[in-house]
Amino acid sequence: MSVREEFWSIYREALPILLIALGGGLFAGLVLEGMVESVERFPGLLVMIPVFLATRGNVYGALGGRISSGLHQGLIEPRFEYNQRLINAIVASFINGIGISLVIGVITWIALLILGWEVAALYELVGIMLIAGILTSVVLIFGLLALIFAGFKYGYDPDNLVGPIVTTLGDIFGMLFMLFAIGLVEVLV
Repeated sequence: MSVREEFWSIYREALPILLIALGGGLFAGLVLEGMVESVERFPGLLVMIPVFLATRGNVYGALGGRISSGLHQGLIEPRFEYNQRLINAIVASFINGIGISLVIGVITWIALLILGWEVAALYELVGIMLIAGILTSVVLIFGLLALIFAGFKYGYDPDNLVGPIVTTLGDIFGMLFMLFAIGLVEVLV
């Protein structure tokens, strides 16, 4: 395949996914608009949102990269079946996703205290991050795997799919589960 043909192949595969990602980002922004009142109730929440969304991309982008490499090398089959390599990647990503969620809550709380800014209670911020982190991790793991496996079966290069899929799922479900977590913490507190 020539360089030009390869370029157009990548472009053809990535463009529809990128357009879907654009819609997902807009939807996430609409959900954020609905969280304005919660920002007043939980000072520091707005500081955590971009960090939360960025870390979803980092953690699950790495998972997608491992899955993509495994598919290309024939080490992972594009289906949900027992595969120790796949399970190890999933467990590591889940632990990293939950761990970083807890760290986000704690560091945000400490940073805002040091700056002298108003901040919600530590258990509130950590609770919101933990709930949103767990729920988002589950959706990202299974959604990412399902979409990469389906794309691979239909001849798409998973390397072209991972970034937009992670971004879109992370933004949409990250914001929805953040909103859910805020509501749950409000009820419990």
